[in-house]
Amino acid sequence: MRSTQKPRIGVIGGSIAEPSVLETARSVGEAIAKAGAILVCGGRGGVMEAACRGAKSAGGLTLGILPGDRAEEANAWVDIPVVTGLGEARNVLIARTAQAIVALPGGTGTLSEIAFSLNFGRRVIAIDGWESIPEVETYSDPEAAVARALEAAREIEARSA
Repeated sequence: MRSTQKPRIGVIGGSIAEPSVLETARSVGEAIAKAGAILVCGGRGGVMEAACRGAKSAGGLTLGILPGDRAEEANAWVDIPVVTGLGEARNVLIARTAQAIVALPGGTGTLSEIAFSLNFGRRVIAIDGWESIPEVETYSDPEAAVARALEAAREIEARSA
C-alpha cells in the first residue's frame, strides 16, 4: 500500500550564520515547500528560522523540534512546535523524523545531527560545507540539493513500504 504522507525533509545548520548562508537556507525552505514536503528543523534561530521563513513564504508546513520545554521558544515561522525538554539530545529526534537532511554550515550541533542521520540510514545532502565527511553528498545549488533530498526521502519511503 502506498503512503499518502508528505515527505519530511530536515534542514540543519548554525543557529548563528552568515547572511549568505541564511539566504541559502531561505531558498532551501522555499524549495521544500514548493515540492509539497514538510520542513523539519530544530525550530529556533539562524538557519532554522531562515528555512522556515522560506517554507512559509511558499505556503509550506514547518515542524520545529525544540530543545526546551516551551513552545514559545520556536521561531515565528514554525507551524508545529514539538516541545522536548531534551536540550541538544533533541538532535536525535530531528534525524529520526526527517527522511532526508539538507545540511548547511554550522557547528558541533549540526555535526551531531549529520552523524545521527547517517547512523539512521538517512541521506545527508550538504550545501557549501561538510565535504570532509565521505558519506555526505555536496551541492552548491539549493534547488538541486532539495531535489536530491526528495529522491532520498522517496527511497526511505519505498524501503519501509
